[in-house]
Amino acid sequence: MALARSLLLAAAGSNTLNTMATRSRVVRRATRAFMPGEAAEDALEAAAALAGDGRALLLTRLGEALEELDEADAVRDHYLGLLDQVAERGMPVEISVKPTQLGLERSESRCLEHTLALAAHAEAVGSVLWIDMEDSSWVDPTLDLYETVKAAHPETGLALQSYLRRTPDDLERLAPLSPVIRLVKGAYAEPPDVAFPAKAETDRAYEELAIRMLELVRDAAGKGGVRAPRAVFGTHDLPLVERIEARGRAMGLGPEAWEVHMLYGIRAGEQARLQSRGIQVGTLISYGEAWYRWYMRRLAERPANVWFVAKSVFG
Repeated sequence: MALARSLLLAAAGSNTLNTMATRSRVVRRATRAFMPGEAAEDALEAAAALAGDGRALLLTRLGEALEELDEADAVRDHYLGLLDQVAERGMPVEISVKPTQLGLERSESRCLEHTLALAAHAEAVGSVLWIDMEDSSWVDPTLDLYETVKAAHPETGLALQSYLRRTPDDLERLAPLSPVIRLVKGAYAEPPDVAFPAKAETDRAYEELAIRMLELVRDAAGKGGVRAPRAVFGTHDLPLVERIEARGRAMGLGPEAWEVHMLYGIRAGEQARLQSRGIQVGTLISYGEAWYRWYMRRLAERPANVWFVAKSVFG
């Protein structure tokens, strides 16, 4: 399993494979297992089909570091327009954006300006901005960005990755802010001194972080007038969800106190069953032309998904 993950992450970094994959009809068809299409309209239509059952919905346009800073302006404008479309349709949709899409690599000040604009507009239309976490080299500037934006727009969320060894300290740094956190396992190629190389270690770290997030929710509930943190668990690991639910109950927290987010097209039946038990469920819908690296990292997160994709392509 570790070898398969390493191979998939290596493939994600290959420009040659990126070019080949995006030109391949078979591979493009395979991506439909995880994303409804490349256009924003595809994502909006998929969201509309899911919106009726009360689940949370997140949209993210794929892509990472930019070649020119002016591209960040276009990304900002794209998401501003997307938020307007979501508001016009009356759908409970939130957006998730990578800081490097907004120019973090080129200008931290420009990135902050764009992120504040998106957070403000999301707030104005009743939505929420999520800030994605990228590879370990971007953690510190992303935390700085989040702290600044969260102070102005308290509903703004941030993704944290359990496979990074530093994440427990990062969570404690954010704890006084009553943070809005989506915990994921992580899927970038990182050295072993930075990230846990073994899946079991990442899983164990995830559970420990999840428990700490539940503690923050519980502690805030006992303090009148204190904004409760928002605890979101981005995982398809159902036994892990069961353990999180059990720990929450032991702390006196009902299923409404936390959320589970899963990817579009993955474990749809399980998403519905979790929701029927009162657990808040969200579906992350990705779209965009720059899907190859994201797609390979999704496979690397759980190499067993390769078989799932093969079945979707070849029936």
